[in-house]
Amino acid sequence: MADSVMKRPLWSRCAALHSVGVTEKWAYEWGLALKSIEQVWLKTHEDRYFDYIKTNIDKFVDPDGDIRTYRLEEYNLDRINPGKLLFPLYSQTGDERYKRAAYLLRQQLRTHPRTNKGGFWHKQIYPHQMWLDGIYMAAPFYAEFAERFGEPEGFDDVAQQIILIEKHTRDPVTGLLYHGWDESKSQKWADPETGCSPSFWGRAIGWYAMGIVDVLDHLPVNHPRREKIIRIFQDAIASLAAVQDSPTGLWYQVLDQGGRAGNYLESSASCMIVYAMVKGVRKAYIGREYLDVARGGYAGILEHFVEVDDQGLVNLNRICSVAGLGRGPGQPEKPYRDGSFEYYIGEKIVANDHKGVGPFILASVE
Repeated sequence: MADSVMKRPLWSRCAALHSVGVTEKWAYEWGLALKSIEQVWLKTHEDRYFDYIKTNIDKFVDPDGDIRTYRLEEYNLDRINPGKLLFPLYSQTGDERYKRAAYLLRQQLRTHPRTNKGGFWHKQIYPHQMWLDGIYMAAPFYAEFAERFGEPEGFDDVAQQIILIEKHTRDPVTGLLYHGWDESKSQKWADPETGCSPSFWGRAIGWYAMGIVDVLDHLPVNHPRREKIIRIFQDAIASLAAVQDSPTGLWYQVLDQGGRAGNYLESSASCMIVYAMVKGVRKAYIGREYLDVARGGYAGILEHFVEVDDQGLVNLNRICSVAGLGRGPGQPEKPYRDGSFEYYIGEKIVANDHKGVGPFILASVE
């Protein structure tokens, strides 16, 4: 699959997702794909994978460490995600521009708008809102930056992000997490009492689980909140195992409503959950009984979502193209995303989107 990614245009999916005229934009989607290819490089030690990462990041990072098409003042957590590739590039090359670029992204987090309790808004255009997606986008970068550049107070902030959103989005009955939380409770999608969005979207919890398991790579073993974060991860994985589709081993677009008309087995969430589970077992955060759950999921992914075409390229099907909540200011022409079951099942389904392909590669490496 990594080789197939490298044979396709890295940017084409991003252009479609962002509806912009330019294709080469500093974007989280291809950042996820490159992060997965980094793991293939670490596994195989083949330079062509590292060279592919470097070639693509070098299209953005200039000699001063500025990042083309990135705007700090946009305050968008998604823009942090590609920065994870700056660390291996700096380690391997010693080129200071990668370090300077990492510091630029870190600067965003210093001034990024927050909720009253210190949680990052998902984007400045979504005020007072935390989304599960944001934990994957920013927290692993933040934790690795703190580890590499000696900023221990960053670990406390990362832990706060993970714990705060779980506190506000966790359903006490199922243990599943709602996609988003509006502290102001002003959004139409927000529950008037809790501020939560109404549905359990598979990929949202997938982002969160991947974010935690990657943060734990960098959070010190003696950090006072590490054990709490591991317990949160354990609870999240247990809730996901409980809604696995038994016949296929897969997970649904809306996790807890598998039998409802229109719902479908979705590949990006399934790949993310398998990755988080297997890595969690390897790192001993969760018990080995989850390996059987994950193996069933991976077998289902191969059977139901993966195909090889007549050119020998590996394809991943049944990926939810994109989903979010509400809409930004000044976008009256865009439909309002209300977080309902009908909304999530109504979004476009595509093949080979980086948000599915990246987690598939990560799960495969694990």
